[in-house]
Amino acid sequence: MANLIEFELFAPYNEKATIKGSFSDWSDIEMEKDENGYFRTKVELEDGIYEYQFRVQSKSPFLDPDEWVEINDPYAKEINTESGNSVVRVKEGEKIIDTYVWKNDDHSLPKNEQLVIYELFVNKFSGNFKGIIEQLDYLSELGINAIQLIPIQAFPEDKKWGYTPRHYFAVEPRYGSSEDLKYLIDECHGKGIRVLLDCVFNHSDTENPLTQINHDYWYREQPNDPDHSWGPEFDYEYYDDNLDIKPAWQFIGDVVKFWVEEYHIDGFRYDAAKQIDNYDFLDWLSEQARNSTGDKPFFNTAEYIPENPQLAGFDRPVDACWHESFYQQAIVHICGDNYNFEDLKEVVNCKQQGYQGAISTINYISCHDHQSVFSELGDRNIFEEEAFQRAKLGAILLMTTVGVPLLWMGNEFGEYDADAESSINWNLLENESNKNLFETYQKLIRLKTQTNALHTDNIDFIHEDIDNKVLVYHRWDNEDSRVVVVLNFSGNSLSDYRIPNFPNSTDWNDYLNDEEYQASDNQLILDIGEYEGKILVS
Repeated sequence: MANLIEFELFAPYNEKATIKGSFSDWSDIEMEKDENGYFRTKVELEDGIYEYQFRVQSKSPFLDPDEWVEINDPYAKEINTESGNSVVRVKEGEKIIDTYVWKNDDHSLPKNEQLVIYELFVNKFSGNFKGIIEQLDYLSELGINAIQLIPIQAFPEDKKWGYTPRHYFAVEPRYGSSEDLKYLIDECHGKGIRVLLDCVFNHSDTENPLTQINHDYWYREQPNDPDHSWGPEFDYEYYDDNLDIKPAWQFIGDVVKFWVEEYHIDGFRYDAAKQIDNYDFLDWLSEQARNSTGDKPFFNTAEYIPENPQLAGFDRPVDACWHESFYQQAIVHICGDNYNFEDLKEVVNCKQQGYQGAISTINYISCHDHQSVFSELGDRNIFEEEAFQRAKLGAILLMTTVGVPLLWMGNEFGEYDADAESSINWNLLENESNKNLFETYQKLIRLKTQTNALHTDNIDFIHEDIDNKVLVYHRWDNEDSRVVVVLNFSGNSLSDYRIPNFPNSTDWNDYLNDEEYQASDNQLILDIGEYEGKILVS
């Protein structure tokens, strides 16, 4: 039986709009405009799948006045890859996205302070969502408890990494269907893994439908920062006093609420937040996301470079900022470019930079914006055993620093970078050195997720030896959890090395090597190898 299905297009200052689709033999159907700026019409449809497009008289300045343009629905939930048209599904007389039934909504998920995030590029990691599902046992074995998907909203084929979204409500069809994505998220939740989504709200692809409807209504006339412009930039300052709305706020707010409510996303990373350059908007957007998730933990993070510590923390726009200064200092110390412990201490204890503390920073030694650690080492002609030793040292630093650690896919076993088309070389795990690095990451992730001392912002630098390039710091909680980290950034093995100012506890376990140490008279003596890190747990 056919039912009337409503279609709408928000275009408040456009003169006329029509809809056409497979349900009309691609003939135009007139739409009527209401006082709130919406063109609407109802079409009698049987249950099924239909393709459609809108036609609208554009107000964009780069087109002729009132020129007719064909556009996709800005709110399209699905795009046909072959035709490029919007898709609508009708079942039992209602629009639907799919028929997926969630199974693991009640499963307990880790708190923000417990997170170890695994950043994942679908195309390179597995090619599609189903491929990630097949690797979930691997990720569980590694021990991470959150994955962050770099953009999966539908984007142009030539923009391989997805950072120029075209259709904000549609899943990238080359990665799979909406049901495939929901199944992935549901399975992650069933394994205690949260799913975070990297989103681009600073700019869009030039063919986003909003650019064709009325460019200057949603976008800035000119880029705010021409040196860092990647597409039409949303105008978060513009206010429509006739309708009492901020159009860009309304659209992106709808995007955020949709992804949380429809896909049960557990957090967002806001790309290029510095270029968005609107504190109030970020604060409002984070609130929209949190309000859409109910009682479940949620994590709003932002890429803001140069860094602004005042952006992140309690009662601030986002929970955490990407800690680019940590990356910069970590890499130069891991690779031996420079040794400045004052600079390193400042990023290991982010409070020295003005951040609030335990979850205010996302720390990384590699990510989608940077080469892998092994590529960095290789660029300096550091290979084989020394490269693996330095990589382990970097992993120890990453997992014991104040903040939330993020691991770029493949770094856990020594993957080198490749272009966006190539896949991760999983065969590396068959090599003893690569497997050993993976096992080190396993242990470190287990320590990070299970040790209360590493969930706090408590840190004390108890020993610095710039001559021998040794840095020692103490992490603790208010109960009995204590961790001391010893980092030797030099190429020298140090025998009977004395660490003064050691915490009062006497018995300490070398976590990675399962050896016992005793401290006395507030000092501890140990042997430490070249480019080695030790984690002592009491």
